[in-house]
Amino acid sequence: MEKAIFEIKKMDCPSEENLIRMKLENLSSIKHLDFDIPNRKLTVYHLGQIDEIEQSLIELNLGCKKLLNQQSNQTEFSEDINQRKLLCTVLLINFSFFLIELSTGIISKSMGLIADSLDMLADAFVYGLSLIAVGGSIIKKKKIAKLAGYFQIALAFMGFVEVVRRFLGAEKLPDFSTMIVISIFALIANGICLYLLQKSKSKDEAHMKASMIFTSNDVIINLGVITAGVMVNLLNSNKPDLIIGSVVFVFVIQGAFRILKLSN
Repeated sequence: MEKAIFEIKKMDCPSEENLIRMKLENLSSIKHLDFDIPNRKLTVYHLGQIDEIEQSLIELNLGCKKLLNQQSNQTEFSEDINQRKLLCTVLLINFSFFLIELSTGIISKSMGLIADSLDMLADAFVYGLSLIAVGGSIIKKKKIAKLAGYFQIALAFMGFVEVVRRFLGAEKLPDFSTMIVISIFALIANGICLYLLQKSKSKDEAHMKASMIFTSNDVIINLGVITAGVMVNLLNSNKPDLIIGSVVFVFVIQGAFRILKLSN
C-alpha cells in the first residue's frame, strides 16, 4: 500500500470534495481517500499507478500538486456509515435555500439573491449527484452530471440576460434589507453544512476545522451579497446588486463546467 499526498489549492468547500470523489471513483487502484479541506490537502491510499491518479486530479483544474508518495502500513480505514444521511441533510439545506433565495430575490428584485440561489442549487446538484447515483454505474452518474451541468449553464445565461436588461433599463431599487437578512441566513446555512460535513471526517476538532472553511467561495458570495445590499442603500443605486449578481453567475458557470468535465 502506498500513500500519496496532494495539495489541491482550489478545494475550499465540500463541493470540490464530491467532484474529486466522482472523478477518481473508477480508478480501482485507489483504496481510500482522506480529505483535509481546511488545509486543502488530499491523501490517497493506493496500489501503485500514481501517475494516473495525479493526471485525473490535474484534469479537474483545481490546482493540484503532488507533495509526496511513500509506502504506508495502514490497511484498515474507518468509513462514515452516516454518509448518506449527511448528504441528504446538506442537500436539503442547500435546496431549501435555493427556493428561499430565489423567491425572495424575485420579490425584492435582487439579482444578487437570485444568483446566490443558483449557487446553492449548484451545491445541491453536486451533493445530489453523489447521493442519487450511490451504488449505480459510472455511466449513470455521468449522465446525471451532464444534465445538471447544462441546466446550471442555462439558468446562469438567463440570469446574465436579466442583469443586462436591468442595467440598461430603469428598474426599481432592490429591497436592500431583504438582501442582507436572507444572505445572513444563507451564510449560517453554509456554515451548518460545512460543520456537518467536517464532523463526519474527524472527531474532537471538527467544529474548529469547519470554522476554517469560512474562506470558501460560498461564504465569500454570501458576504458579497450582504455588502451589495449595504451599497444599494448607501448609493441609492441598483448597480452593486447587478455587479455581485454577475460575479456569482460566473461562479455558477465555472462550477457547471467542472461538472460537465466529469461527464466526458
